[in-house]
Amino acid sequence: MNASTQLPVTGAGTAGPEAVAPVRAEATTTAPAGPDAMAAGRGVRTPYGAAQPLRADCIADSAGGLTFDITAPQGTRPVWSAALVLSPRDGTADEELRLPLGPNGSGRLRAVLPSTVALPEGRWNAYADLGDGRGPQRLLPGVNDLRSLVDRRPLAGVGRLGVRIPYTTRSGSLALRSWLRGPHAEVGGVLVDAGGVTVAGRLYGAALGPGARAEATTRRGAPGADGAVCRITVPLTGDGPEFAFTLPYAQLAERWEGGSERWDLWLRADEEAEPVRIARLLDDVPEKKEVVTHPALAVGCPSGRLSIGPSYTRDNDLTVRVTGGGADGTAPVRT
Repeated sequence: MNASTQLPVTGAGTAGPEAVAPVRAEATTTAPAGPDAMAAGRGVRTPYGAAQPLRADCIADSAGGLTFDITAPQGTRPVWSAALVLSPRDGTADEELRLPLGPNGSGRLRAVLPSTVALPEGRWNAYADLGDGRGPQRLLPGVNDLRSLVDRRPLAGVGRLGVRIPYTTRSGSLALRSWLRGPHAEVGGVLVDAGGVTVAGRLYGAALGPGARAEATTRRGAPGADGAVCRITVPLTGDGPEFAFTLPYAQLAERWEGGSERWDLWLRADEEAEPVRIARLLDDVPEKKEVVTHPALAVGCPSGRLSIGPSYTRDNDLTVRVTGGGADGTAPVRT
């Protein structure tokens, strides 16, 4: 994307290497000391000359838009070319999104990322280009208001669902995690009991019809190969856009072939529909893998006992992990 790229869709992936934390309050005042703090996904962008660190506050709205308020250096005179630059961590300069950056009161600059501007799934580093010849400067996180993202509930008929959550990288810089999905199956509740895992949620961008079902899939084959897809199908109950299903752990145990297996969860809205990944995106937590946990249960299998439990991936997709009880991931053989 370039400066003029604005795609008219509703709202805003693949995880990067950095762990994240929700950006909720004032970050530490320690400025990045090395090139890591200025690094974009494709390389290093270091402004020349003396430059004081720039800090951006973020305000999220319930439609999926974000407003960035930047404290400008003293004496800054905004120029027409000033922009907030979002750069994909794994992309190229041609894919950058530039948002106009203009004055917003004394000593403040503002840029807006509307929900109607598409931001592809992924992780985006945030920069400010003040148009002063210094080049884009990496932004630091400030105070962020993400209250509207908590329990966000878009209209069920939305075609594509956009989600953008600001977060702080390990180097202390500001970045965005973006998802753009349609249809989307949002996790509302996860209940674990002796019989398996029950998932309830809400479907956006599609309607449940005849043959609606949930699927758990895993790939098997040589390491590094795609392998063949193994699939378990379970019935789905629905009431309007709401859905629920139960995945019995016994079926997963029966199909275990050793080691650690991840079963990804999908939803098919009707008999002919393409599968939709089941995920939890509508809140203010950019990465749930280490934050949201569910219990794993011991489940018997012919060769011993397994540990089975749901969890989230780095993309906030819901999955179920099946692991043997041995130190090497194998189930201990009963004698």
